Amino acid sequence: MDLTTNYMGLMLKHPIVPSASPLSQDVNKIRKLEDAGASAVVLTSLFEEQIEQESRALDHYLSYGTHSFAEALSYFPEPQDYQIGPEEYLKLISEAKEAVDIPIIGSLNGISPSGWTRYAHLIEQAGADGLELNIYYIPTDPNLSSAEVEKMYFDVLRNVRETVDLPLAVKLSPYFSSTGNMALRLAHSGANALVLFNRFYQPDFDLEELEVTPQLQLSNSHELRLPLHWVAILHGRVPADFAITSGVHNHIDVLKSLMAGAKITMMASELLKNGLGRIKEILADIRNWMEENEYESVAQMQGSMSQLNVANPQAFERANYMKVLQSWRPDPTGRLK
Repeated sequence: MDLTTNYMGLMLKHPIVPSASPLSQDVNKIRKLEDAGASAVVLTSLFEEQIEQESRALDHYLSYGTHSFAEALSYFPEPQDYQIGPEEYLKLISEAKEAVDIPIIGSLNGISPSGWTRYAHLIEQAGADGLELNIYYIPTDPNLSSAEVEKMYFDVLRNVRETVDLPLAVKLSPYFSSTGNMALRLAHSGANALVLFNRFYQPDFDLEELEVTPQLQLSNSHELRLPLHWVAILHGRVPADFAITSGVHNHIDVLKSLMAGAKITMMASELLKNGLGRIKEILADIRNWMEENEYESVAQMQGSMSQLNVANPQAFERANYMKVLQSWRPDPTGRLK
């Protein structure tokens, strides 16, 4: 039984990859992830704010909307609360490459063109096998057009692509007006892979203190449906590999993601809640399912339930919306079903 998968040129022994989280912020933890069965590791993100907190101008991106950017920065932790700095991050990459045999994928969140390119170059020099561009941007200024927001993504990708030879993944938001077109243009601009989707951590209100407070909730399997939907639509139409992140908690979630067209599934919440042993448990469940259903390889199922390959492609479109609404029936007891 062959569980191997090729993700942006990296041959992985199976499709379960721990995503960026506190689980990958030091070498000992990365070593434990490898021992637990991880096929690759995405390091916790390096934030440019942490590096350049006393920098002069934020250069080019201030032109994308001064007020929106100031508000967007409030969604990040205070600089002193960041987990890891640039020197430590680069050291982490080089030490991790010495300590483990699985691929190490860096994760970068920049705020300026020079920051994106400079630190991408340093991450490449440190020995990373790939780089995930975590473009976390919240356009809160109503004067900022969708075209300007999209241009920011393409500028970042093109600048980094011109700087490094590393395989590049772009971690996308689900909030574009045309997700498919955005994905296609990113692939044509140099993205080897697209990671669907980034989770925007929405704040809460403290009614006692009248303050806006950060709230972090770990994902659940219901959140899989959104990336599953879009990967199934884009598979075979966009020349890039796909990773599904957020909502991957068990072997059924992994299998669904692969059949939609994902090359890998990324997991953090499940491992944080239930321990690293879940990787091997889920892999065992996948092997059992494949044996029972006579699948010989992961490649055999990848994309088998994408829109291009299912018997009813309209299941992904408006016709299915109407069918879902019409399918609801009240419980005979009067309770909601």
